[in-house]
Amino acid sequence: MPQDLHVVTGSLLASSPGLLDPNFMHTLSVICEHTPRGAYGLVLNKRSSLTVDRLLPDHPILGDMALPVAWGGPVENDTLQIVHRFGERIPGSYELAQGLFLGGELDQVAELLKEDPSPGVQSGVRFILGCAGWGPEQLDGELATGSWVPLPLDTELVFGMDRGRSGDQEQTWQQALRMLGKQGEELAGLPPDIGWN
Repeated sequence: MPQDLHVVTGSLLASSPGLLDPNFMHTLSVICEHTPRGAYGLVLNKRSSLTVDRLLPDHPILGDMALPVAWGGPVENDTLQIVHRFGERIPGSYELAQGLFLGGELDQVAELLKEDPSPGVQSGVRFILGCAGWGPEQLDGELATGSWVPLPLDTELVFGMDRGRSGDQEQTWQQALRMLGKQGEELAGLPPDIGWN
C-alpha cells in the first residue's frame, strides 16, 4: 500500500496489523501536529482506568463527573488533553480539522457539560491523558515502512465510540481500517503476527 509520507493535522492514523509495540497495537490516533521538527498525536481508542472525577477531584464541576478518560499515549502522561466538537463555545480551542477541536478553557468545558448533560454534548467531549510523540522524520519513516495507515478524519468515528464496552479498542481500530473498503477489510482481519494463523 503506498504511503503518503506527510499526514496533515486532523487526519487519523490506524496502526498496521503488524505493529506490535504494546503502546500502539490496534490503535487509532489523531495527528495534532506534523512538521519537520516532529509530530504529536493522541491515541483515541484506549481507555485508562481513570475517570474525570478521580483525575480532578477538587474541580467544582468535573470533580462530580465520572466521565471516561482515554489513554493518549506514553508521552506526557501527566497532561490532560481535551478533544471536542464545540470550538465556538470553548474559548482557547484550536481547530485541528473541520468539526474537531483541541483544548480550550477547562472551566468552560465543565460549564458546557453541566449546562447540557445530553448524550450529544457528553459524547462530543473526550478527555485524554498523555499523547504520542515522534522525533524529526520519525513518523515519516514509520509511514514509509507501513507501520501506520493514514485515514481521512471521520468525526463520527472519533466521537461515536461506544466507550462503555470492553471491545471498544479493537472494534474502533477495525472500523477505522474498513473505511478503506476491501483493502481495509482485509487489513482489519489480519492477525498481528502471521504465525498466529
